[in-house]
Amino acid sequence: MVFPDLLPELSAAAPKLRGRLLANQPLTEITWFRVGGPAQILFTPADEEDLAYFLASVKDHPVTVIGLGSNLIVRDGGVPGIVVRLARGFNEVKVESDLVITGTAVPDVKVARAAADAALAGLAFYRGVPGAIGGALRMNAGAYGGETKDALMEARAIDRKGNLHVLSNADMGFTYRHSSPPDDFIFTRAIYRGTPGDAAVIAAEMDAITERREATQPIKSRTGGSTFKNPPGHKSWQLIDAAGCRGLIVGDAQVSELHCNFLINRGNATAADVEGLGEEVRRRVKENSGVELEWEIKRIGVTPDKVPA
Repeated sequence: MVFPDLLPELSAAAPKLRGRLLANQPLTEITWFRVGGPAQILFTPADEEDLAYFLASVKDHPVTVIGLGSNLIVRDGGVPGIVVRLARGFNEVKVESDLVITGTAVPDVKVARAAADAALAGLAFYRGVPGAIGGALRMNAGAYGGETKDALMEARAIDRKGNLHVLSNADMGFTYRHSSPPDDFIFTRAIYRGTPGDAAVIAAEMDAITERREATQPIKSRTGGSTFKNPPGHKSWQLIDAAGCRGLIVGDAQVSELHCNFLINRGNATAADVEGLGEEVRRRVKENSGVELEWEIKRIGVTPDKVPA
């Protein structure tokens, strides 16, 4: 799929831009499922100021944000408009006293390790969360008894008009796998507060999380992490298993035999295969139990027939 080239228009609108703009850039290699079409424009800002300048200068195109591409299905037609991917200018993490200050492009596991190295407890759960801090803020990511809301002090974000916002924990409106800031906010930095602890104990906790993940999740496969949120009073994997979906195949996508709340690309799956498999799982679970599963994995972009000429 090829989109109309927006590069000349955007370059003219933001002549002082320091980040990188790429037209019709493939996204397959930066998503964990390894599926999907291109970004009409992929923008990698140099830093927070560069991001704000670009968004303020370019106001007539849709903007989609992606992180490490873990919790994501990019549809086969690609993503119209501008895809923002934070990278080098947002990947620093440091510890000051009991605070962990991090850019939102930093992988969750790296934040867990920084806290552990400083003997700060309360962030070890991030060892079990794939992806980067930006996504963790957006979806109140959690695992193994911890959630983002438990440790976050403050987050920074840039809105679609280029304005900076500083949000407290209360401002984030955290609920299960959800936060409430406007959809157009792009998170740029987060500050967490840890609890002084024993470095060896924290390291042992992280090792236990690693061992449990390797034993129970298909982490070496092309997957996107947990596919569906746990409905109130239920576990998604149990509902999926009870509906007979363990190992179910659509095209070259499969429900994992190891953990059936994970979908995997067996090698040649399309985004349509993966999403179609997820929808078939939802249908069978609803038919079997009456419970409607809600996607946890984000799905972006268009099908090939919807690509603008």
